Amino acid sequence: MNILKLLDKLSDDKFFTTEASRLETLTQISAFGKKAAVAAVPLGLGALMTTSAKAETPTTVSGGGTYFKNALTDALQLALVLEYLEDEYYKKGLDMAGLIPNGDRAVFMQISKHENAHVAFLKTTLTSLGVTPGTKPTFDFTAGGNFTPFSDYNQFLILAQAFEDTGVRAYKGQAGNVMSNKTVLQAALQIHSVEARHASQVRRMRANKGWIELADGGSMPPATNPVYAGEGNITQAGFNTSTAFGAAAGSAAYDEILSTSDAQAIASLFIV
Repeated sequence: MNILKLLDKLSDDKFFTTEASRLETLTQISAFGKKAAVAAVPLGLGALMTTSAKAETPTTVSGGGTYFKNALTDALQLALVLEYLEDEYYKKGLDMAGLIPNGDRAVFMQISKHENAHVAFLKTTLTSLGVTPGTKPTFDFTAGGNFTPFSDYNQFLILAQAFEDTGVRAYKGQAGNVMSNKTVLQAALQIHSVEARHASQVRRMRANKGWIELADGGSMPPATNPVYAGEGNITQAGFNTSTAFGAAAGSAAYDEILSTSDAQAIASLFIV
């Protein structure tokens, strides 16, 4: 069974509405599980940039599996933009003499290598699907003069945290749309886990907890609020997590997704 599809189904509020009886709900779960167990699972990162869900003709790709071409390639193109952004950000930071303290340089050198590898993977994958990878945008890491990350190390860390937290939530937000071959799926999930490690590391370098509680990013400026919008959710599949753990711990136990439009809007703030 594809656990991502099952989790996506169970995350749909309509699946648990009071309009259906307990028996009807269990019947739906059983029927869905049987279908998922025998279905061939396609692969991809989801339609990060599509504005509507369109029925597309499945296409077989090398390595096995099928995908809905527009959804997959649009997803990979936006993922590439996010990775371009992080890759260039860390390269510029490392090239800026005196910005990053010597004790922290090893961390950002390693993160930079990871982001470069992610860019290379996404470009190669798009090419293998017969699509030309998007060119790297022109970035403005000041976001129109709101930040000075390359002259103020604290602001460099703030944006690094915001970019990493955005990436984690954006990748997670597309889990239910994953439709591609196993090779790409595995790599996409590996990228997600690495981005999560980056986020936790940078948060701790800023003397924050390694996880997000409620919608508090941890001493972040108001301009980064969109990155943490929705993280205060304490209800998961009808379960109020605050009753067992308290609101802060309950919300932290379940990281929230970023919608396609929200992830795209955040990235666009740094694109000229």
